[in-house]
Amino acid sequence: MKSFFQKNEQPGRKKWMYIGIAIASIFLLLAFVLGYRYWTEKQRKEQANEASDLFIEALETQNYEQLTTTLSPTSLEEMDYTTEEVQERYETIYGGVGVNDVTADNIELIENEESEDFTLRYDLHLVTSLGELEPQSYETTLEETEDDFAVDWAPHLIFPEMDPGDTVQIQFTAGERGNIFDRNGELLAGEGSAQQAGLYPALLGEGEEREEHLQEIAEAFDTPIDQLENLLAAEWVTDESFVPFTYVDEEEPPELAGVMYQETTTRTYPLGEAGAHLLGYIGEVFAEDIEANPELQPGDIIGKAGLEATFDERLRGDKGGQINILDQSGEEKKTVQEAPVQDGEDIHLTIDSSLQQLYFDGLEDKSGGAVVMAPTSGELLVLTSAPSYDPIAMTQGIRQEAYEEYMDDPETPFLSRYAARYAPASTFKAITAAVGLDSGVTDLDKTRTITGLDWQKDESWGNHKVTRVSDQLTEMDLEDAMVYSDNIFFAQEALEMGAETFMNGLEEFPFGQDFDLPIQMEPAQITNSGSFDSEALLADTAYGQGQLLMSPIHQIVFYSPFANEGELVFPKLELEAETAESIQPVTSETAATIKELLIQVVDNPNGTGHVLEGSSPTLGAKTGTGEVQAAESENGNDINGFLYAFDAEESSFSSLVFIENEWGSDVAEQFAPIIKQHE
Repeated sequence: MKSFFQKNEQPGRKKWMYIGIAIASIFLLLAFVLGYRYWTEKQRKEQANEASDLFIEALETQNYEQLTTTLSPTSLEEMDYTTEEVQERYETIYGGVGVNDVTADNIELIENEESEDFTLRYDLHLVTSLGELEPQSYETTLEETEDDFAVDWAPHLIFPEMDPGDTVQIQFTAGERGNIFDRNGELLAGEGSAQQAGLYPALLGEGEEREEHLQEIAEAFDTPIDQLENLLAAEWVTDESFVPFTYVDEEEPPELAGVMYQETTTRTYPLGEAGAHLLGYIGEVFAEDIEANPELQPGDIIGKAGLEATFDERLRGDKGGQINILDQSGEEKKTVQEAPVQDGEDIHLTIDSSLQQLYFDGLEDKSGGAVVMAPTSGELLVLTSAPSYDPIAMTQGIRQEAYEEYMDDPETPFLSRYAARYAPASTFKAITAAVGLDSGVTDLDKTRTITGLDWQKDESWGNHKVTRVSDQLTEMDLEDAMVYSDNIFFAQEALEMGAETFMNGLEEFPFGQDFDLPIQMEPAQITNSGSFDSEALLADTAYGQGQLLMSPIHQIVFYSPFANEGELVFPKLELEAETAESIQPVTSETAATIKELLIQVVDNPNGTGHVLEGSSPTLGAKTGTGEVQAAESENGNDINGFLYAFDAEESSFSSLVFIENEWGSDVAEQFAPIIKQHE
C-alpha cells in the first residue's frame, strides 16, 4: 500500500508546481504591464508639463516666436491661423496696449481620465499702458502628438473673452499737464493760447495755381514746400480740412490764399528765454523715449529738457482710458481694462519770476549766468543763463534750420551757465581768508610786504608766477588785500598755512557733494587729484585759480556763511521741499569778520565793488576775474568775470553774476543798478 501511494503522489506535486509557476508568471506579467503603464503615464505627464512650462515661459518673457513652437498644429488649422499670424497677433495686440510685464501664477495641469488629455489652467498678471490689469484666468487643453504634447490655441488665450475675428482697441485720455509756478503764484510753465496757421486745401486751387500758392506759403513762413505737400497727403485730409503747419506770433499774420488761422491751446512759458534753461520745454516722444519707458505711446507729450523733463512724471500725471474687445462688426463687446485719468501735479518753485527777468535782461545778451539765493533759507530766487533759446518754438516744433543755428552757435545757447563749473577767481578769497583766520595763521593786524606786480616763492617754481593788478600798496594787511583783491597776499597766506591745514579747512565746505537739486550739475572740486601736488597749485588755489572748479550755484552756497553767521545753508528749488541740514564750516566770529571785510570792498573807494556803495540795504561784495586756460576755453574767451554781492543788514538776498570776457569790476558796474533794486 505504501508504494502505491508514493507512485500517485508525484503527479500531484508537479501539477501544483506548474500552477505556481503560472501564477507567478501572471503576476510578473501584470507587474510588467502595470509598471510599463506607470512609466508611460509618467513620461506623458513629464512631456505635458514640459510643453506647458515652455508655453508659460514664452508668455512671461513675451517671446511669441517661441510660443508658436508650443502650439498644436491641429488647433491652428481649425482656427485658420498660421504660426506667423499667431505671433503677429500677440505682438500687435499686446504691443498695442503696451503690455510690458507678464507674470503667471495658479498654474494647474490636470489629467482628464476619460479623454486621456490634459487641461492647462493659469492666471496672467499683465501691466499695460493703463497700469496693472486685474488677473486674467485662462484654460486650454494639451493635445498629444506622436512625440510629445502641444497647446491647443484659440484667440481666447490672448484675452479670455476673445473669439475668432475679434479685435482689441485701446483708447487713451490724457490728463491736463501740471503747471509750474513761481514763489508768488505767477505762471512759469502752463497752458496758454496761441495762433495756429493751417492749410485749407479747398482754397489752394489746382495744378499750377496750387503750386504757386504753396510756394508763396513756403516762402512767407520759411517752411519747406515738401513739408507742406506731405501734410496735405495725409489720409485724413479733405478739401474742407484745416491742416495745421506752424504757429504765428504776429497780431496780423499774412493773408495768403489757402491759409487760415485759428486759436489753439499750447504750453506757454511767460519768461521766454529768461527761464528756458531752468524750465526746459516739452515735445512729442521719440522712439528712444518709448524704448526707455514702454508705458509711453506714440503721440505722447513729455518733458524734453529742464524741469519739464526732471519733473515729467509728476507733471504728466496718469493717463486714463479703456482697453476694449470689439467684435467683427466693430461693436464694443467687452471692456478689459478701464483706468481713470489723473491730472498732473502743480509744482511751486522758489524762483521769483520778476527778479529772474530782471537779471536775464541785465546780462544784455552777453554769455553768462546769474544766481540769486536767500542765504538764510537756501531758497533759489534766480537761475538764469545767456545766451538762451526760445522754449515755445522748441515746444511747438522748431524748424530744422533754426535748431541747427542753435546747435552751431559758438556761444552755446543750450548751456546752463549757472550750473556749469568754472574757476571762481577772487570771489574765493573770502573762503581762503576764513580758513586762515580759523587756523590762526591769518590775523587782521598782520601785514605783508609785497613789491611789484608778480611774485614767486623761489626759482623752483620755474616760469610760474603769481600776479596782481595793482602795486599801490607795499605794506598790506588782510583788509587791504580783500579791498584791492591782491593775489600775492592770499597766495603767501596759503603757503604759510601749508597744504594740510589749507586742505583741511577747505574740506569743511561741501566740496564733492551733491546738492540734491533737480538740476544737472557736477560737484565742486578743489583739485583734480584731491591733493595739492605742488606749492604753486596751493598758492593758485588761494586766489580762486589752480584746479578749483565751482558753478555759480556752488559759489553762492559756499559763500552763504558770511551772510548767515557762519552757517552754510544748502539750496532748494521747490517751495515746499525740505532743506538739507545746514553745516558750519567756519566759526561765527570768523564769518562776522569776513562779512565786515566784504562790506569794505563796497564802502572803500579803492574797493573793486565800490560801484555798489550807497545802496540800501548796505551791501557786501567781492569781484573776481578768472583766467581761462586755452584748453578749457570752449568759446575763445580767456577771462571770466564774477560778482558776489549780498544784503549785509538783513541777509535777504545774495547774488552771484558771471559774464564771459568781462572783468569782475565791469560785471559789478553793469549789475550795480540791478542789485540796488533789491529791497
